Amino acid sequence: MVAPVAEWTDVYVASAGAAAALAGLVFVAVSINVERILAFRGLPERGLVTVLLLLGAVVASLFGLHPDQSDETLGWEILIGGCVLSAIVIWLLLKSRPREDEESHMASALGLAAVGTLPYIVAGILLVSGSDAGLDWLFSGIVGAIVAGVINGWVLLVEILR
Repeated sequence: MVAPVAEWTDVYVASAGAAAALAGLVFVAVSINVERILAFRGLPERGLVTVLLLLGAVVASLFGLHPDQSDETLGWEILIGGCVLSAIVIWLLLKSRPREDEESHMASALGLAAVGTLPYIVAGILLVSGSDAGLDWLFSGIVGAIVAGVINGWVLLVEILR
C-alpha cells in the first residue's frame, strides 16, 4: 500500500527548509549573545533545546519524504524519534532548573517543549495503529516545534538584553 504521506510531500519539503533555516538563525542568535546566554542559568540548555526542536522538525519532515514508505514505518520512525527527542529535551530542561532564589521560567520552557515534542509521539502511535490522523498530528508537531523555536529564538536574541 502506498502511504497517503505522498500527498504531504510539498508540506514536508517546505517545513524541512524552514526549520533548517530557523536552526541556523538560532545559532547566529546564540553566537551574538553567547556571553549573556552563559551568564544566565538554564539559557545555554534552552538554546540547545531550541536547536533540537527545530532539528526534530527537519528530521520528521525528512522521514515524511522517504519514498514508498508505509504509514506504519513512518509511524515507528516518528514514534521512536519523538520519544528520544522528548527524553533529551526533558532532561536538559530539568537539568537547568533554577535555584529556589531565582525566577523560574520552567513552565514556559516545558510548555514550549511539549508543543514541539508530544505531538510526534501521538502521531507515531496513530500511524502505527493505522490511523491517517497521525499525519495531522505529525503536522502539528512540526508546526509546534517551529513556533517554539521562534519564541525561544526571540528569548535568546532579544529578551536577554532587557
